Amino acid sequence: MKTKTTVLIAITFIGTLVSCKSTFNATETLRVEENRNAIYQEIISNPVQFTNFISEARKNEEAKKILMKGHMEQMESENMKMMMEKNPDMKEKMQSHMKKMMDKNPEMMQKMQSKMLEKMMENEKGRKMLMEKIHNNEMMKKEMKKRMKKMMDENPDMMEKMMQKKKKKMEDKR
Repeated sequence: MKTKTTVLIAITFIGTLVSCKSTFNATETLRVEENRNAIYQEIISNPVQFTNFISEARKNEEAKKILMKGHMEQMESENMKMMMEKNPDMKEKMQSHMKKMMDKNPEMMQKMQSKMLEKMMENEKGRKMLMEKIHNNEMMKKEMKKRMKKMMDENPDMMEKMMQKKKKKMEDKR
């Protein structure tokens, strides 16, 4: 009888354990900052897990935008410039990769060029550097002339003002 009772208690206990399975709710777990930080640390400390995480993120359009934004911010930071200076191989690979991306995606190339142009136009040094670059590059010179001509055609007042400035400079030189 005692053995039967012990067996029944053991079966009941095992049945209870099996029926009380653990449930994992990612949303609830991530709500607690301590849990969230522990999960992040676990992922980034293991290169395989981190690679898998990045791979999953690249499958999601919104996540890809966030990754790209972070990447662009990183590229613009002083830390990245210093890292590139210290590691010429990395710089070369990065430039090669960027060239491939630009060749495949003309829209991205246009955006990057616009962004670079805006940055250069922000200060006097950048504007001078841009002018030197244009002056030394025939293709850029031709492109700039085309753009200027188009702007002048679209805005005759601007053309008139520029002609007046040019005329004044010529008179001042005399």
